[in-house]
Amino acid sequence: MKFLTQFLSLALLTGCVTMNSCTSKKETTEQKPGIEKAAYGQLPDGQTADLYTLHNASGMTASITNYGGIIVSLTTPDRNGKFEDVTLGLDSLSSYVKNNPFFGALVGRYGNRIAKGKFTLDGKTYTLVTNNFGNHLHGGTKGFDKVLWTATPVEGDEPALKLKYTSKDGEEGYPGNLSVEVTYTLQKDNALKIDYQATTDKPTVVNLTNHTYFNLTGGAKRDVLDHVVTLYADKFIPVDKTLIPTGTLQPVAGTPFDFTKPTVVGARINDSTDTQIKYGGGYDHGWVLNGSGDSLKLAATVYEPTSGRVMEVRTTEPAVQFYTGNFLDGSVTGREGFPYKKRYALCLETEHYPDSPNQPSFPTTVLRPGQTYKTTTIYQFSSKKE
Repeated sequence: MKFLTQFLSLALLTGCVTMNSCTSKKETTEQKPGIEKAAYGQLPDGQTADLYTLHNASGMTASITNYGGIIVSLTTPDRNGKFEDVTLGLDSLSSYVKNNPFFGALVGRYGNRIAKGKFTLDGKTYTLVTNNFGNHLHGGTKGFDKVLWTATPVEGDEPALKLKYTSKDGEEGYPGNLSVEVTYTLQKDNALKIDYQATTDKPTVVNLTNHTYFNLTGGAKRDVLDHVVTLYADKFIPVDKTLIPTGTLQPVAGTPFDFTKPTVVGARINDSTDTQIKYGGGYDHGWVLNGSGDSLKLAATVYEPTSGRVMEVRTTEPAVQFYTGNFLDGSVTGREGFPYKKRYALCLETEHYPDSPNQPSFPTTVLRPGQTYKTTTIYQFSSKKE
């Protein structure tokens, strides 16, 4: 009885209203990993989307809907063990349907941009939907972020969610029936692993990624200009004013794009003397990762000083698109009526280079019958003391 009285007193002091909301470090380490499924809402076509919440033994959670494969929330602990959402998101399925700037979404068939929505493959020119300054962006007007995936939960010590979708021949202009499987796995070490796989019955181009907007303060309390970023890349991909690559690679040394050492995001983001910063309105470029082949490599590290949260990104992909939320302007209302303003998040989209189908010198994104597209990306979270 004495213990219960002490617990309730502590709950009142900390603002907790139930025992479940006052989770101690000891309690979080004893949680049983698993998956919870709940109805998320109805789509305009009458289909019903679901929300799957994965949780591991240490208390981390990842909530994912099979509409667009969207990561709706991702909770991780700060240096004091407090769990908070480190992503930007919306408060309902209808909000994601009406006005989602790719928050948390699976992106395909082609993540990033294809110039003028055209590419030639095996002598045939294909015309895609154009939806961004006359270019094709993130799969078009109805890319993989706007379709309902078939979901299969996988229980275990590291719970997973398998999502499947078949993109029909001609969808958004792409050739071939493309069978896609994406698996989200919440690992024991507080990492979210994403495995991508695809096959086709005709030659096509594929570049899949995830477009989660991160803010490690938790709850997007402020902009990300004080986040400290390291990018393990000695070169980046310059673009023109419509954000299409020029076809060359440029060393980062001596430029505002040098994140080879830990650098505060806001240190050079407004450098008005740099043409590339002007074109992107900040950072909205691809970095060419050091290392060769498709082995898992460290792409980026992000540290947020006030919370102590650290995020490490590993991938088998050759590049990462670093985007600093330059187009957020407060017009998108997030959770609990909170407006998301400019640079309130950063994205680290692991992928092949933008516009690769039109750039012969870039690594190929062509997938042919008999081949299997496979990539892996891991977002791992931890915290450190001051």
